[in-house]
Amino acid sequence: MTMRLAASLLLLMSVTGCAGKVLPPAPLVSQSSYYLGRGDRIKVAVYGQPALTGEFAVSGNGDVSLPLVGTMEVQGLTIAQFRSELEAVLARDYFRNPQVSAEIVNFRPVYVLGEVGAPGEFRFEEGMTVYSLVARAGGFSYRADKKRVYIRRDTEPSEVGYALESGSAVQPGDTVRIGERIF
Repeated sequence: MTMRLAASLLLLMSVTGCAGKVLPPAPLVSQSSYYLGRGDRIKVAVYGQPALTGEFAVSGNGDVSLPLVGTMEVQGLTIAQFRSELEAVLARDYFRNPQVSAEIVNFRPVYVLGEVGAPGEFRFEEGMTVYSLVARAGGFSYRADKKRVYIRRDTEPSEVGYALESGSAVQPGDTVRIGERIF
């Protein structure tokens, strides 16, 4: 009897411990602190050089192909770092004192899997939460576990379980999985 009680308590502790960490409230993704990555789209303008101005996608390799400059590695750079590096390349090889502006046009998409109405890829928007992403995906299915969410960040090798709360943050490139409830 005592062994059965101990096993039950151990099982209960492991199940309640699976709720995971609590996600912080959704932060605003600002262009000044955001790191570029695969799937982002940026707009570049070089003052007085319309041929070098346009929208460019960050490739699967983490680089961007720019006219005149060629391929430039941008994965992991902020938009300000990218702008500075581009100005340095243009100043060194082509122009005197180039003036470059750059901004993120589209953040990389987010993905939702599991117990939602329509799993898939969705456009990231600033301030996105797990609830707003699930709403875009057709809501929770009747089997969905509405207490837990599993998220694999774009920079992480595996997913992490979190307690699901109304302000649970989603970041660009995240893969969000809504699991099935146990009972």
